Amino acid sequence: MSGAPESGKTTTANMLAPRIDAIAIPHDNTKSLLLDSGVSFDEAGKVAYGLDWVLAENAMLQGLSVIVDTPCLYPQILDRGRALAQAHGYKYCYVELRADPDDLAVLDDRLRARVDPLRVQRTAIDDVPRGADKSGGGAKAEAEANAAARERFRAIVANLCRPTPNLIVVDACSSFDERVDFILGQISTTPDNEEE
Repeated sequence: MSGAPESGKTTTANMLAPRIDAIAIPHDNTKSLLLDSGVSFDEAGKVAYGLDWVLAENAMLQGLSVIVDTPCLYPQILDRGRALAQAHGYKYCYVELRADPDDLAVLDDRLRARVDPLRVQRTAIDDVPRGADKSGGGAKAEAEANAAARERFRAIVANLCRPTPNLIVVDACSSFDERVDFILGQISTTPDNEEE
């Protein structure tokens, strides 16, 4: 389950999970736990992905489906997900909650409305996660940092890693019920073998 921050990945994953006998693994929670344990922001991201995959494989060994809830920023995420699915005989589907990178007002409004965000989560498209290192430097430096954060957010939305086969694209502005129904329909028609 991929998509931009505040596209609704976690809520969609949590609503979908019981419908497909799955567990949802929220990467933001894993990474935040590591930050709370004193791991640096950059290192927490690397370690969290390792934990996500350990949890995913453990669930597969129990016969459960798995939803890894994370923006897919690195091709290694696709590779690891595919490899796990293949090793355990699972169908691999990539679900992306997509927003228009040229019209991010809806996502910005959602980010600004977050209540009690995790340390790894943004609170606006022109801000960095509150657990990330922020350097001082006055208003000019802050404005430059905000502009850079906004461009990075736009790049995340536009440049998520995506597989060619078994890609399910969902409108990030649709209702949660519409999303889940659409995803279920797409999963049922997706070939078991990615190469088909």
